[in-house]
Amino acid sequence: MKTAAVILAGCGAKDGSEIHEATMALYALAKEGFEVSIFAPDTDSRDVIDHITDRPVNERRNVMTEAARIARGAIAPLSSLDPSGYDALVLPGGFGAAKNLFTLAVDGLDFSVLPQVRDAVLAFHKAGKPIGAMCISPVMIAALLGDKGVEVTFGPESDMCAAAREKFGAGVTVCDRDGAITDRTNRVVTTPCYMYGDSSIAQIGDGAIAMVKGIKSLIG
Repeated sequence: MKTAAVILAGCGAKDGSEIHEATMALYALAKEGFEVSIFAPDTDSRDVIDHITDRPVNERRNVMTEAARIARGAIAPLSSLDPSGYDALVLPGGFGAAKNLFTLAVDGLDFSVLPQVRDAVLAFHKAGKPIGAMCISPVMIAALLGDKGVEVTFGPESDMCAAAREKFGAGVTVCDRDGAITDRTNRVVTTPCYMYGDSSIAQIGDGAIAMVKGIKSLIG
């Protein structure tokens, strides 16, 4: 059986991992026969957002504790992830991923990547193991692997696509909601998800399946 490590950023689109994306990624991986382990940073979330009012809440929450809601408790700290034990890495999106895994939400394209996340992505890439990224997470992949000429999608054409091409040297391709882009050279598969604001959960699911099928084709 093939194995995949999934990195979550908490629980909730606005301050953690996007729940539809995370759940559909886990479904698609299971459907395609992967055994999955889930990891998250054992750190405080950058903020906590009321998902009804879209306003910050004066609370502190732990990223791994929140991500455990999606993982149904079966989660480990990201510091324990050993890439040698897995065939693939998957990174769901969500605005919280751009806060807790990398700092795009705060710093724009001058963002930094959490060292544990950076090290995991680079280790999987160095080992030639496929990496799947959803929604906003491909921006992080573009930054980390842009010098390798990685090809990713952020969904529709946008100013961020042009800026990422110029700043990171990555190829950025338009892709529809239910599709995925496979870079066979760098062994990276990306799908846009809620980079289209009007995506349906069915399209998110189709995109997740397309991503995982792409990952599986790279493993062989």
